[in-house]
Amino acid sequence: MSDVIFTSSATAKNGREGHVKSDDGLIDLDLVNPATNKEDKGSNPEQLFAAAYSACYDGALNLVASNQKKDIDSETTAEVSFCKDPEDNGFKIAATLNINIKGVSQDEADKLAEDAHQACPYSKATRGNIEVTLNPKAV
Repeated sequence: MSDVIFTSSATAKNGREGHVKSDDGLIDLDLVNPATNKEDKGSNPEQLFAAAYSACYDGALNLVASNQKKDIDSETTAEVSFCKDPEDNGFKIAATLNINIKGVSQDEADKLAEDAHQACPYSKATRGNIEVTLNPKAV
Protein backbone atom coordinates (compact mmCIF):
# COMPACT_ATOMS: atom_id res chain seq x y z
CA MET A 1 0.00 0.00 0.00
CA SER A 2 1.13 3.56 -0.64
CA ASP A 3 1.98 5.96 2.16
CA VAL A 4 -1.39 6.64 3.81
CA ILE A 5 -2.18 10.31 4.45
CA PHE A 6 -5.48 9.63 6.23
CA THR A 7 -8.23 7.00 6.34
CA SER A 8 -11.98 7.52 6.52
CA SER A 9 -14.39 4.85 7.63
CA ALA A 10 -18.12 4.22 7.25
CA THR A 11 -20.24 1.19 8.02
CA ALA A 12 -23.35 0.06 6.15
CA LYS A 13 -25.94 -2.32 7.54
CA ASN A 14 -28.65 -4.05 5.50
CA GLY A 15 -27.43 -2.86 2.10
CA ARG A 16 -29.51 -0.59 -0.12
CA GLU A 17 -32.47 -0.62 2.28
CA GLY A 18 -30.41 -0.10 5.41
CA HIS A 19 -28.31 2.54 7.09
CA VAL A 20 -24.83 3.99 6.69
CA LYS A 21 -22.82 5.84 9.31
CA SER A 22 -19.31 7.28 9.30
CA ASP A 23 -17.01 6.59 12.21
CA ASP A 24 -17.25 10.25 13.31
CA GLY A 25 -21.06 10.38 12.96
CA LEU A 26 -21.08 13.19 10.38
CA ILE A 27 -22.69 10.81 7.90
CA ASP A 28 -25.62 9.05 9.52
CA LEU A 29 -28.16 8.21 6.83
CA ASP A 30 -31.00 5.84 6.11
CA LEU A 31 -30.62 4.20 2.72
CA VAL A 32 -33.47 3.74 0.27
CA ASN A 33 -33.32 2.03 -3.10
CA PRO A 34 -35.06 4.49 -5.47
CA ALA A 35 -35.53 1.73 -8.05
CA THR A 36 -37.86 -0.17 -5.73
CA ASN A 37 -38.99 2.40 -3.14
CA LYS A 38 -40.28 5.78 -4.27
CA GLU A 39 -42.10 6.55 -1.00
CA ASP A 40 -39.45 6.65 1.73
CA LYS A 41 -36.78 9.33 2.10
CA GLY A 42 -33.15 8.36 2.26
CA SER A 43 -29.87 8.36 0.42
CA ASN A 44 -28.37 5.66 -1.78
CA PRO A 45 -24.85 4.51 -2.71
CA GLU A 46 -24.95 6.33 -6.06
CA GLN A 47 -25.86 9.63 -4.39
CA LEU A 48 -23.04 9.23 -1.88
CA PHE A 49 -20.58 8.33 -4.64
CA ALA A 50 -21.75 11.35 -6.69
CA ALA A 51 -21.09 13.66 -3.73
CA ALA A 52 -17.64 12.20 -3.16
CA TYR A 53 -16.64 12.12 -6.84
CA SER A 54 -17.79 15.69 -7.52
CA ALA A 55 -15.84 17.01 -4.53
CA CYS A 56 -12.68 15.09 -5.40
CA TYR A 57 -12.81 15.98 -9.10
CA ASP A 58 -13.49 19.68 -8.46
CA GLY A 59 -10.52 19.75 -6.08
CA ALA A 60 -8.30 18.14 -8.72
CA LEU A 61 -9.57 20.62 -11.31
CA ASN A 62 -8.63 23.59 -9.13
CA LEU A 63 -5.21 22.11 -8.36
CA VAL A 64 -4.51 21.51 -12.06
CA ALA A 65 -5.68 25.04 -12.94
CA SER A 66 -3.50 26.54 -10.20
CA ASN A 67 -0.49 24.55 -11.41
CA GLN A 68 -1.14 25.92 -14.91
CA LYS A 69 -1.39 29.49 -13.53
CA LYS A 70 -5.07 29.77 -14.47
CA ASP A 71 -7.45 31.68 -12.21
CA ILE A 72 -10.76 29.82 -12.35
CA ASP A 73 -14.00 29.44 -10.46
CA SER A 74 -15.54 26.00 -10.90
CA GLU A 75 -18.49 23.84 -10.01
CA THR A 76 -18.72 20.11 -10.71
CA THR A 77 -21.93 18.10 -10.62
CA ALA A 78 -21.56 14.32 -10.76
CA GLU A 79 -24.46 12.28 -12.05
CA VAL A 80 -24.00 8.64 -11.07
CA SER A 81 -26.34 6.17 -12.75
CA PHE A 82 -27.23 2.66 -11.64
CA CYS A 83 -27.36 0.59 -14.84
CA LYS A 84 -28.04 -2.94 -16.02
CA ASP A 85 -24.86 -4.70 -17.12
CA PRO A 86 -25.54 -6.69 -20.30
CA GLU A 87 -22.24 -8.57 -19.97
CA ASP A 88 -23.29 -10.53 -16.88
CA ASN A 89 -27.00 -9.64 -16.40
CA GLY A 90 -25.98 -7.84 -13.22
CA PHE A 91 -25.61 -4.15 -12.49
CA LYS A 92 -22.97 -1.45 -12.88
CA ILE A 93 -22.61 2.29 -12.45
CA ALA A 94 -21.73 5.05 -14.89
CA ALA A 95 -20.82 8.67 -14.17
CA THR A 96 -21.21 11.97 -15.98
CA LEU A 97 -19.26 14.97 -14.69
CA ASN A 98 -20.85 18.31 -15.62
CA ILE A 99 -18.10 20.86 -15.09
CA ASN A 100 -18.69 24.63 -15.17
CA ILE A 101 -15.48 26.65 -15.36
CA LYS A 102 -15.35 30.45 -15.20
CA GLY A 103 -12.26 32.35 -16.31
CA VAL A 104 -11.16 30.32 -19.35
CA SER A 105 -12.14 29.69 -22.97
CA GLN A 106 -13.99 26.51 -24.00
CA ASP A 107 -10.76 25.01 -25.38
CA GLU A 108 -8.99 25.72 -22.08
CA ALA A 109 -11.98 24.28 -20.15
CA ASP A 110 -11.80 21.09 -22.24
CA LYS A 111 -8.07 20.73 -21.56
CA LEU A 112 -8.39 21.48 -17.84
CA ALA A 113 -11.24 18.96 -17.54
CA GLU A 114 -9.17 16.21 -19.16
CA ASP A 115 -6.07 17.09 -17.12
CA ALA A 116 -8.14 16.97 -13.92
CA HIS A 117 -9.56 13.60 -14.99
CA GLN A 118 -5.99 12.29 -15.20
CA ALA A 119 -5.12 13.71 -11.75
CA CYS A 120 -8.29 13.03 -9.71
CA PRO A 121 -7.98 10.02 -7.36
CA TYR A 122 -11.61 9.01 -8.04
CA SER A 123 -11.02 9.18 -11.79
CA LYS A 124 -7.92 7.05 -11.34
CA ALA A 125 -9.89 4.53 -9.28
CA THR A 126 -12.70 4.28 -11.83
CA ARG A 127 -10.56 4.38 -15.02
CA GLY A 128 -11.23 1.26 -17.06
CA ASN A 129 -13.89 0.13 -14.59
CA ILE A 130 -16.85 2.41 -15.28
CA GLU A 131 -17.87 4.70 -18.10
CA VAL A 132 -17.13 8.34 -17.17
CA THR A 133 -18.29 11.16 -19.42
CA LEU A 134 -16.80 14.65 -19.04
CA ASN A 135 -19.00 17.64 -19.96
CA PRO A 136 -16.84 20.74 -19.44
CA LYS A 137 -18.42 24.13 -20.10
CA ALA A 138 -16.74 27.52 -20.06
CA VAL A 139 -19.18 29.90 -18.37
